[in-house]
Amino acid sequence: MSHILEVKGLTTAFTGDYGTDITVDHVDFYVDRGEVVCIVGESGCGKSVTSLSIMGLLNRGGAVIDGSVLFDGKNLLGLTEKELDEIRGNRMTMIFQDPLTSLNPVFTIGSQITESIRIHQKLEKEESRKRAIQILQKVGMPDAEAAMKKYPHTLSGGMRQRAMIAMALSCQPALIIADEPTTALDVTIQAQIMKQLQELQKELGMAMILITHDIGLVARMADRVYVMYAGQMIEHAQVKDLFLAPKHPYTKALLATVPGIYDSPERKLASITGVVPEKYDTIQGCRFADRCPYMKEKCLTYEDNEILENGHEVRCCRVGEWEAS
Repeated sequence: MSHILEVKGLTTAFTGDYGTDITVDHVDFYVDRGEVVCIVGESGCGKSVTSLSIMGLLNRGGAVIDGSVLFDGKNLLGLTEKELDEIRGNRMTMIFQDPLTSLNPVFTIGSQITESIRIHQKLEKEESRKRAIQILQKVGMPDAEAAMKKYPHTLSGGMRQRAMIAMALSCQPALIIADEPTTALDVTIQAQIMKQLQELQKELGMAMILITHDIGLVARMADRVYVMYAGQMIEHAQVKDLFLAPKHPYTKALLATVPGIYDSPERKLASITGVVPEKYDTIQGCRFADRCPYMKEKCLTYEDNEILENGHEVRCCRVGEWEAS
């Protein structure tokens, strides 16, 4: 199976009034055709910046300063804005966290979806409109034809997110990046939207990168998982291997914070002490060391990945030791 996306050594920095901070630090990962890859971690770990770097949508002051992003074998970082626009929104699309700020408030839902179809698919106005209605129906939009005439602020949160997903899927992309696609929605709507997104992903044969901090969603959706912390990928494994045998203390701590339906009523939910550090690009050794209960002296200098069986990778010098301690 060939990689639809291969990210090598991706390094992203932001320059502001107080200097330059590296927020994504030599990140490597890949996505195969038709699979779902989850990137999981706490807020502030660099997950969203990674996705925006791939899409070429960094805010002012942000720039990719090293690495490559190969999409279908073509390095996106070497393309002009015009060349990138031929891929972005067509072969590769993104669902953002907050659809209200991502959708244009002065254009109707229908005009925003049909614009993408007309530009990339070269269809006439009426045919684009029919395609837009069909995709809105597929994502579960109630009365899709009427929704085409509405403005984003007149729709509920769930309907706006369905419109955003419809826009992302309108050109049947090869890769879709979903960045916390259900964060602002209630649990029932979250479940409905993620089920529809999963069904459409399988139906269209798309690859998907799902960025989330919801461990339950990872277990249900992912084929493979990357755990991200302080701008680095610190663990990578097949989803079953990760849940059954996490090899990094941070991954174990994340899993321990999640309640289960079979838990004893006496169980106390665990928490991870401390917070994700600021200016973590200046930290030597393991960036989780100051929060890790298994930290030893060597953790303050060690920075390499350990490759285990079944492609399981972990950035921890005490793998195998801390589990027995």
